[in-house]
Amino acid sequence: MQIRNFSIIAHIDHGKSTLADRMLELTQTVEKRKMTNQVLDDMELEKEKGITIKMRPVKMEYKGYTLNLIDTPGHIDFSYEVSRALRAVEGCILLVDATQGVQAQTLTTLNSAREAGLIIIPVLSKIDSPIARVDDIKKEVSSLLDCDEKDILETSGKTGQGVDMLLDEIIKKIPAPISEFEGKDPRALVFDFQYSNHKGVIVFIRVMDGEIKKGDELIFSIADEKFFALDVGIFAPEERSVDVLTKGSIGYVVTGIKRSGVATVGDTVTGFRNSLPALSGYMKPDPVVWASIYPEDADNFELLKQSLGKLSLSDSSYSFEEESSGTMGRGFRCGFLGLLHLEIITERLKREYNLALIIATPSITYEVTFKDKEQTVKMIYSPSLFPEHGQVLKVREPWVNVKIITPGSYSGNIYQLLYDHEGELVETNNFGNDRLSLSILMPLRELMRNFFDELKSVSSGYASLSYEFFAMQDAEVTRMDIMVADEVVEAFTRVVAQRRVDEEANKAVDKLYGVLPKQMFTTKIQAKANGRIIASRTLSAMRKDVTGYLYGGDITRKMKLLEKQKKGKKKMAERGKVSISHEVFLKMMKNG
Repeated sequence: MQIRNFSIIAHIDHGKSTLADRMLELTQTVEKRKMTNQVLDDMELEKEKGITIKMRPVKMEYKGYTLNLIDTPGHIDFSYEVSRALRAVEGCILLVDATQGVQAQTLTTLNSAREAGLIIIPVLSKIDSPIARVDDIKKEVSSLLDCDEKDILETSGKTGQGVDMLLDEIIKKIPAPISEFEGKDPRALVFDFQYSNHKGVIVFIRVMDGEIKKGDELIFSIADEKFFALDVGIFAPEERSVDVLTKGSIGYVVTGIKRSGVATVGDTVTGFRNSLPALSGYMKPDPVVWASIYPEDADNFELLKQSLGKLSLSDSSYSFEEESSGTMGRGFRCGFLGLLHLEIITERLKREYNLALIIATPSITYEVTFKDKEQTVKMIYSPSLFPEHGQVLKVREPWVNVKIITPGSYSGNIYQLLYDHEGELVETNNFGNDRLSLSILMPLRELMRNFFDELKSVSSGYASLSYEFFAMQDAEVTRMDIMVADEVVEAFTRVVAQRRVDEEANKAVDKLYGVLPKQMFTTKIQAKANGRIIASRTLSAMRKDVTGYLYGGDITRKMKLLEKQKKGKKKMAERGKVSISHEVFLKMMKNG
């Protein structure tokens, strides 16, 4: 069979999308006059940030062969996209930047490819750069893959150098698809899908057995939902209808289904009347970061609900469920694979659905054992649901295994950073060319506390990081409430480390003091943790000059008016409630 299915995997910013551009150009899949930078990154956010967010399949024809490429993201938050793409192909290109060398995420994606049993073709990118260290990086890659240096290809996405040799190597080394069952009965893996208002759900599939034609009666094996293939096609790179998708093909099927929750990634599409078993599919990713999202305007709650549902059809790796808060009203508790994933989803909600949102401070899940007779254990996903200090017997939190690759000269700075973030150094290895590979265990809570930004800062941008879940470990944490006029503001509640509670309390109180407008009465801003007030500031009241119109006369008249004003403010303070504006919420949420 003249089909080759492959992916490009790499660390972020190692030139994947640029290399894909040159492939599309060389195979004349996209005409030169229509070429733009990052052709496969068609989302506005992808072009702005210069990163791939969504995997993108594309079919190319070259020397009589069909080459199906699935371009994948490089950032750790989108590793689920990568894992899905790898299940739909037989081989991959491991791309390493000749100016930066092997990075932490390179190791993670390489492990995923090995677990999937793929053929791996090592390739260097950016060899035309004046700061490229081709010989040094080849040594790193050959050591990593245990291969000969002469087997590592050299390419430039900018000039197109070496791309033709790479395509020849793909044809030569990556095997043709093989079928588990002979015959025409169809079976295909759903590795992605999207939603169209006109066509309904469009599933992206890799045909494992048989063939799929327009008009075929099909069924989702897991969802047990029957449908007709209204159209079938390929990605070139835009959607293009074809008569049939044969064994080994990558393409799409228009289902016409307009209900959410029917199609899922990892489901198997088979013929309605055949009895082929379902494919093993994918494991559902576990959210790492939780955040509550509320519409700024309460009337937009239903619009937010619909928007989250539609967006989940193009990104199935986040979860959401309805919740309500006394302060914020109705909203949704959403689970994400990381902070960048949270940022991308909320930005897409704002742009694609024109929503103004309030995003609560991101949090993680804690396992809390209560001090009751049964010693009840509960998973707490929201700081506002975290119990008071006296109710807790034990808390456990998720820890992650972090890999850092850094030049040795920055190791001292990084060790100090690890101390500040409760990191435990497990192993240090030399990684060639005066570089170190560090294995670290640390609480996910601390990883989220600007660790990545601080790592880039202390290493002048040279260190790279990847992480994966390790285990649940005992945690020394407590609930910290922010009170305004003696009332707890739930949206500002957070779970903090016991060792940092004083610092976090003062920081939060000072920040709110700086952004909260003065009220008609004196207002106390306090932080409470471990059953006591940790930090406090008093916001003075707005004062109207009630004696300004008086001219001359006895001083006692002025004193009476001032005393009357004082009593009025005291009454307001006793029954008063501070209304916190959305602007204040937004300012408090920014940067935690």
